[in-house]
Amino acid sequence: MPRPVVAGVDGSAESLAAAAWAAREAVGRGLPLHLVHALNWSPPGTHSDAGEAARRRAAQRILHEARGHIARTCPEVLVTDAQVDGPASTALLHAADRAELLVLGSRGLSGMTGFLVGSVAQTVVARAGRPVVLVRAGDRPEDEPLREPLPGHERTTSTRTPCREVVLGLDLGDPCDEVIGFAFEAARVRAATLHTVSAWADSSPFSLGSGEIGLLDAPRLDEEWRGFLMAVLQPWREKFPAVEVSETVTEGKAATRLVHASSGASLLVVGRRTSDAAFGFRTGPIVHTVIARANCPVAVVAHD
Repeated sequence: MPRPVVAGVDGSAESLAAAAWAAREAVGRGLPLHLVHALNWSPPGTHSDAGEAARRRAAQRILHEARGHIARTCPEVLVTDAQVDGPASTALLHAADRAELLVLGSRGLSGMTGFLVGSVAQTVVARAGRPVVLVRAGDRPEDEPLREPLPGHERTTSTRTPCREVVLGLDLGDPCDEVIGFAFEAARVRAATLHTVSAWADSSPFSLGSGEIGLLDAPRLDEEWRGFLMAVLQPWREKFPAVEVSETVTEGKAATRLVHASSGASLLVVGRRTSDAAFGFRTGPIVHTVIARANCPVAVVAHD
C-alpha cells in the first residue's frame, strides 16, 4: 500500500489551505489523501459522556468542512479521514510516521513575509521522521502539481500558467539523498525548474588543515564548490531527465540566500538533521530562519 499524503486539519483557514495543498500534491504524486483531526487531550475521567460526544461531533464537522473544501478545489483526489486522540503534536507525529509527507497550516504574518509557526507545528517539524510541509492561507494553487483532467475534461496546456520554480537549499558540506530526491520529485510533478541554492562562507586559515579547500582564494573556492555541486547533481539529473535544473553557488549566509530565492518559488525544500532533535525541539538555525521568513510553502525533510 502506498503511503498517503496526510494533512492535519483543525477548522482554521490555514488548515483548509494546507488540506487543499495536500490534495493537489497527492494527485500530482498519484497518492491518496488522509485528513487527520487531533482531539484535544485531557486526562481520562475528566469529560462527561455528553461532553465527549460534543467533542466528537465538533471534530466530525471540521473533517466534513475540510472534505467539502477539497471536493470543490480538487475533486480528483481519493480522501479518507480520521479523528485521533491528542495531544495534537503526538497524534500528528504518529500520523507522519505512516505518511509520504505531512502538511500543516501556518499563519502568514500580516503585512510581512513568512510564517507564524505555533508550538504544535514547531514540535512536529523538529521531531518528525518524514517530510513536513508548512502552508499558509493564500498560497497560489496554480503553483501546485499538474493534475490529470477529470473524465470528459481535456487539459488545455496552452492556458496553464507554468509553475514557479522549486528551490532546494543544498548543503554541499552534507548533501543528503533524502532532501535532494524530495526536491527533484517535487519539481517533476510540477513540471517546474529545480533551482539549487548553495552558500559557502570564506573560512579562516586557522580553522582548517593544510591543503583543505577553505585555504583557496574566493574565486578558486567558488569554482571548487561549483564543480562539487555539479558532481552531486549529476546522478539526479540522470534519474530525473525531464527536470530542468539551475544552480546558484554563492558566498554568504545560506538562510539569507534561501529566503531571497523563496520570493520567486512555489516550494522551498530544506533538510533537517535528525540528531538536532536529540537536544530538544530544535530544527537548526537555517530551518528556523526560513520557516519564519520564507515567501512560499516550506518542506522540511529529515535526514540522518
